[in-house]
Amino acid sequence: MTIARSVQETMRLPPLPTIRDILKLYRLQALRQLSQNFLLDQRLTDKIVKAAGNISNSEVCEVGPGPGGITRSILNKGPSKLIVIEKDKRFAPALDLLVESSHQRMQVILGDVMNFDMSKMFSEDKRRDWEDRPPHIHIIGNLPFSVSTPLIIRWLQAMSERQNAWSYGRTRLTLTFQKEVGERMVADIMSEQRCRLSVMCQNWCTVKHKFIIPGKAFVPKPEVDVSVVHFTPRIQPQIPLPFKLIEKVVRNIFGFRQKYSIRGAEKLFPVPVRQKLGTEMYHLAEIDPTTRPFQLTVEEFGRLCHAYCKICDQDPRLHKYNHRAAREEREDFDSLYEEEQALLETVSQTNM
Repeated sequence: MTIARSVQETMRLPPLPTIRDILKLYRLQALRQLSQNFLLDQRLTDKIVKAAGNISNSEVCEVGPGPGGITRSILNKGPSKLIVIEKDKRFAPALDLLVESSHQRMQVILGDVMNFDMSKMFSEDKRRDWEDRPPHIHIIGNLPFSVSTPLIIRWLQAMSERQNAWSYGRTRLTLTFQKEVGERMVADIMSEQRCRLSVMCQNWCTVKHKFIIPGKAFVPKPEVDVSVVHFTPRIQPQIPLPFKLIEKVVRNIFGFRQKYSIRGAEKLFPVPVRQKLGTEMYHLAEIDPTTRPFQLTVEEFGRLCHAYCKICDQDPRLHKYNHRAAREEREDFDSLYEEEQALLETVSQTNM
């Protein structure tokens, strides 16, 4: 037995009550309003942790540990430090039991991961330059369905700005999602699952769909199966533009998924100039306006984003236009551009 292996063996947890026993002991039940589902099979929690790669001697953050099923599998793999972030205070006693059994390697933070800043949570010696190999830091979690998509979008933005956990470098994630959501993240062009989430995830990360956990493995059983997805941030995004600009363009174009992609792109502009500037945007990007959104590659979305950016730079007011804004705000934009268009037509007729 090697020294490294023997050290890892000594760091394994002592015999503990099963997760099922813990739920009974503390009278814990999943709350529907928090989309909670517990995974009791240690073979599956071990498989999730294995999908994260080698976490031995790494620092790990687990989000949404609940009663601690995945937490146990993480600790048994010998990380140097484990920090768990749990919103539901009912799980504190179960997690404290693991703290006591973890050789002081584990810390519990009661809080909402949606608003939690990890920029000072890990050790300074774990920091790496963005261009280096990913740091020995991992984020792992069985996410509630209700927060999984908003959270990954928020984290993609943090990656793009190299903030939060990504101030330490290209921190990797291994997370669970509703099966359909996981499939969308890796969906290629022409796929029925191709959507805004596909482009956003693939622009900033190398995304791998690891495996599917059947819904019956969870308590209570959800109506869908669950995907385990692994993310490694890219050194350079495929579209090197600000996150919010990319998100705005991609969201609008996928707003009409089955129609010509230019129909969604036109919504980026006020009504009086919508058709004109939409056509100009596709001309600059050298893309056929009759292409459907799910037929566009990330590189083609990049050309559309650059074209939109160029048009907005010529008229900076356009950066602020949002067709989903309050009616009064949209009407102000439309009225302004209508007046300008009318003035231009008057000048043109006068010069004829």
